Amino acid sequence: MTDRYEGKPFLRLLDSYVLAAIGHLDEANAKWLVEAEPHFWATYGIEGSWRVIVEKRMQFPEGMPAAILEVWIKGQTKFREAAGEDPDPVLFAHQFVDTNFPH
Repeated sequence: MTDRYEGKPFLRLLDSYVLAAIGHLDEANAKWLVEAEPHFWATYGIEGSWRVIVEKRMQFPEGMPAAILEVWIKGQTKFREAAGEDPDPVLFAHQFVDTNFPH
Protein backbone atom coordinates (compact mmCIF):
# COMPACT_ATOMS: atom_id res chain seq x y z
CA MET A 1 0.00 0.00 0.00
CA THR A 2 1.38 3.40 -0.91
CA ASP A 3 1.23 6.46 1.27
CA ARG A 4 -1.38 8.85 -0.13
CA TYR A 5 0.78 11.83 0.76
CA GLU A 6 4.15 10.59 -0.48
CA GLY A 7 5.56 13.34 -2.66
CA LYS A 8 2.35 15.34 -2.23
CA PRO A 9 2.58 17.26 1.06
CA PHE A 10 -0.11 19.77 0.13
CA LEU A 11 -2.59 16.93 -0.36
CA ARG A 12 -2.61 16.32 3.39
CA LEU A 13 -3.60 19.95 3.93
CA LEU A 14 -6.35 19.68 1.35
CA ASP A 15 -7.76 16.47 2.86
CA SER A 16 -7.61 18.08 6.31
CA TYR A 17 -9.45 21.14 5.00
CA VAL A 18 -12.31 18.94 3.79
CA LEU A 19 -12.39 16.98 7.06
CA ALA A 20 -12.49 20.26 9.03
CA ALA A 21 -15.30 21.56 6.83
CA ILE A 22 -17.45 18.51 7.63
CA GLY A 23 -16.55 18.53 11.33
CA HIS A 24 -14.41 15.38 11.28
CA LEU A 25 -10.82 16.60 11.61
CA ASP A 26 -9.38 14.68 14.53
CA GLU A 27 -7.81 16.55 17.41
CA ALA A 28 -4.27 15.26 16.85
CA ASN A 29 -4.18 16.42 13.23
CA ALA A 30 -5.84 19.73 14.11
CA LYS A 31 -3.10 20.35 16.69
CA TRP A 32 -0.33 19.32 14.29
CA LEU A 33 -1.67 21.60 11.54
CA VAL A 34 -1.64 24.64 13.83
CA GLU A 35 1.84 23.81 15.15
CA ALA A 36 3.15 23.38 11.58
CA GLU A 37 1.84 26.73 10.32
CA PRO A 38 5.28 28.44 10.42
CA HIS A 39 6.61 25.62 8.22
CA PHE A 40 3.69 26.08 5.82
CA TRP A 41 4.39 29.83 5.64
CA ALA A 42 7.96 29.12 4.56
CA THR A 43 7.00 26.29 2.21
CA TYR A 44 4.08 27.94 0.43
CA GLY A 45 5.01 31.61 0.81
CA ILE A 46 1.61 32.43 2.29
CA GLU A 47 1.04 33.58 5.85
CA GLY A 48 -2.05 32.87 7.88
CA SER A 49 -3.67 29.82 9.35
CA TRP A 50 -3.28 26.51 7.56
CA ARG A 51 -6.86 26.93 6.32
CA VAL A 52 -6.07 30.36 4.86
CA ILE A 53 -3.04 28.85 3.13
CA VAL A 54 -5.24 26.17 1.52
CA GLU A 55 -7.87 28.72 0.49
CA LYS A 56 -5.35 31.10 -1.06
CA ARG A 57 -3.31 28.43 -2.80
CA MET A 58 -6.44 26.77 -4.22
CA GLN A 59 -8.11 30.13 -4.91
CA PHE A 60 -11.26 28.93 -3.15
CA PRO A 61 -14.22 31.28 -3.16
CA GLU A 62 -15.60 32.56 0.12
CA GLY A 63 -17.94 30.01 1.64
CA MET A 64 -16.08 26.93 0.44
CA PRO A 65 -16.31 25.10 3.80
CA ALA A 66 -20.10 25.58 3.81
CA ALA A 67 -20.32 24.24 0.25
CA ILE A 68 -18.28 21.15 1.19
CA LEU A 69 -20.47 20.60 4.27
CA GLU A 70 -23.58 20.78 2.11
CA VAL A 71 -22.24 18.06 -0.20
CA TRP A 72 -21.41 15.91 2.86
CA ILE A 73 -24.86 16.33 4.44
CA LYS A 74 -26.76 15.64 1.22
CA GLY A 75 -24.55 12.67 0.42
CA GLN A 76 -24.99 11.08 3.85
CA THR A 77 -28.64 10.32 3.24
CA LYS A 78 -28.01 8.81 -0.17
CA PHE A 79 -25.11 6.75 1.17
CA ARG A 80 -27.14 5.42 4.11
CA GLU A 81 -29.98 4.42 1.78
CA ALA A 82 -27.61 2.64 -0.60
CA ALA A 83 -25.14 1.08 1.84
CA GLY A 84 -27.19 0.79 5.01
CA GLU A 85 -24.51 2.48 7.08
CA ASP A 86 -22.99 5.88 7.73
CA PRO A 87 -20.35 7.11 5.29
CA ASP A 88 -16.70 7.20 6.34
CA PRO A 89 -15.62 10.86 6.66
CA VAL A 90 -12.00 10.15 5.69
CA LEU A 91 -13.06 8.20 2.60
CA PHE A 92 -15.43 11.05 1.73
CA ALA A 93 -12.60 13.59 2.06
CA HIS A 94 -10.30 11.53 -0.15
CA GLN A 95 -12.96 11.02 -2.80
CA PHE A 96 -14.06 14.66 -2.68
CA VAL A 97 -10.49 15.89 -3.15
CA ASP A 98 -9.66 13.31 -5.83
CA THR A 99 -12.81 14.13 -7.79
CA ASN A 100 -12.74 17.91 -7.51
CA PHE A 101 -9.01 18.64 -7.31
CA PRO A 102 -7.09 16.03 -9.30
CA HIS A 103 -3.50 15.77 -8.20
